[in-house]
Amino acid sequence: MAPAPRRWASGALGIASVLIGVAALVTATRGPGAIEQALPESAPPAPVARVAIASAATLPAITPAPATPGSPTDAGAINGANPATPISVAVADGTVQTVKVTDPRGASVPGEAVKGGWHTTVGLAYGTAYRVDVAAVGADGQPVHQTRTVNTVKPALLAYPSFIPAPGQQSVGVGQPLVVKFDHPVTDRAAAERALKVTTSPEQPGSWYWISPSEAHYRGKEYWQPNTTISLHAGMFGVDLGKGTFGELNRDLTVHVHDSWVAKADGKVEQMQIFHNGALVNTMPISLGSPGHPSHLGPHVVSDKMPTMTMDSCTYGVCEGDPGYYKEKVDLDLRISNDGEFVHSAPWSTGQQGDSNVSHGCVNLSPANAKWFFDHFNVGDVVEITNSGGPALPVYDTYGDWELDWPHWQSGSALR
Repeated sequence: MAPAPRRWASGALGIASVLIGVAALVTATRGPGAIEQALPESAPPAPVARVAIASAATLPAITPAPATPGSPTDAGAINGANPATPISVAVADGTVQTVKVTDPRGASVPGEAVKGGWHTTVGLAYGTAYRVDVAAVGADGQPVHQTRTVNTVKPALLAYPSFIPAPGQQSVGVGQPLVVKFDHPVTDRAAAERALKVTTSPEQPGSWYWISPSEAHYRGKEYWQPNTTISLHAGMFGVDLGKGTFGELNRDLTVHVHDSWVAKADGKVEQMQIFHNGALVNTMPISLGSPGHPSHLGPHVVSDKMPTMTMDSCTYGVCEGDPGYYKEKVDLDLRISNDGEFVHSAPWSTGQQGDSNVSHGCVNLSPANAKWFFDHFNVGDVVEITNSGGPALPVYDTYGDWELDWPHWQSGSALR
């Protein structure tokens, strides 16, 4: 009588990192025409090969029905496999000969041999059934065949991660946060955060903050150092974001931080000081928001710049016929909030600039000063407003990220 098969530890196969699910072990039948030979009692017979096919599914071990000698053995299906995890094949007490993985159209999925087995080398697709055919030879020299179906998970929704700044915006200022917006709400924010990897060179501390269930911002403890390179890898494919929503794909973003440009606008003295890499390089008279329309307090970040635009108070509810209505063409505009705050040219208020605050919340400059500012400031540069009489810029208003101190910012992470 042959001894009982030895227990097989998957960690000894050298591919434990991909055997997330419980793999089925199949004891092969001997091939047709096998010749039994008597062996000395001191030499037990060579063990027959055992094949394990695994994916990311977590399933109980499957015990296949006895097979006809020499025929393939179907060990059952693996369901709910993660397509981001390779399909792997391992053989105990034997050697893999051939492995073929095919999709429903019959197309082969590439793979490669590894120590102790084989695995796929390209990503799989959601909601797809893959057929796995394995041929192996046991230590006893007998053939082993097995087939298995691996069914990848079929999400209810796919969440696409869009980026701000957009990938085409390669240069940003020291105040620019990284923004990831999903087109569907994220229930498992911790899972999403673990898949969002940020690296900075030189290295600087940073953390995520969830502005909403579908929007996360990343900023440093302090403004970025000039000449920093920031890289974001959103490895979202295969990530379970909760309630049947999975990440649609992986995306990458790399931006470079240019010189530091920080403007400090003080509503008490109606002056704005301009600092380049920490050195004061210009001072100009300004007019901030009037008492009825005060500018928001705190750091603002430039999110857009336009040579000319039409400003219409009806966009925030003050329409034609209402007191305070305006609609006019304005030049040299740099947006610093989504609440309608800009730094721009205001030739109509040059008499008040440096003396009183009369705008609807914007930072008014003379045409010459506005031209200088427009030429030197860009996306991601910072405008800090003090003594305006207004409330703090909300953290959710475009880039109100810097309104929060570091401990409060860190508390907005799902991993804290």
